[in-house]
Amino acid sequence: MRGPLPDPPARYLRHRPWREAEYAALDFELTGLEARRPEVVSYGLVPVRKGRVVIGESAYREVRPPVTPDPGSIRVHGLRPADLEGAPRLDDVRDPLRRALDGRFLLAWAAGIEVAVLGRVFGGRPWRWFRRTLDVRLLAAVLDRLEGRPVRPDALTLVATARRYGVPLASPHHALEDALATASLFLIVASKLSERGVPTVSALLRATRPNVARR
Repeated sequence: MRGPLPDPPARYLRHRPWREAEYAALDFELTGLEARRPEVVSYGLVPVRKGRVVIGESAYREVRPPVTPDPGSIRVHGLRPADLEGAPRLDDVRDPLRRALDGRFLLAWAAGIEVAVLGRVFGGRPWRWFRRTLDVRLLAAVLDRLEGRPVRPDALTLVATARRYGVPLASPHHALEDALATASLFLIVASKLSERGVPTVSALLRATRPNVARR
């Protein structure tokens, strides 16, 4: 049983400067993207509060999936079935994840995967998740456009963008490392966008609509 969805952020925060809201940067690693229903093998979550990353409240969990990770996914995230044998099931980590998301906007890199997984974990239609989600990859694309740089998909990977802005990313595809890099990049990009007339949470949410990033 999935239980209730995480509480949404207070509505008034959408109209406030982005630093007044709380966020949770989230990254899932999965059993594989080729499967019809990939399962979670780990997640990393990093809170952002008052415009700062809160490392002390970050969380990393490995999860024992009901199916075996495919070989391609193991090469990416490095988590073998033997590594996950003693890990909790998804049902056992659902409540801690819900509490970590309560009242916070969601930060994700290429957020479609996280939104799809959250819909399976907690329920709720995709729009309910997207309306509280900031896709940091799309925000980076909007910033490129506003600063007169060409929007190049190959330059908008998490690794390439982290390198460009000097954000450490020692172990790509480790869920906690990716979540931390996403949170750090959000602070950089949101600060620059605020200087260019995108100062509020609602303005950032509007900017993450794909048609804005492709103009």
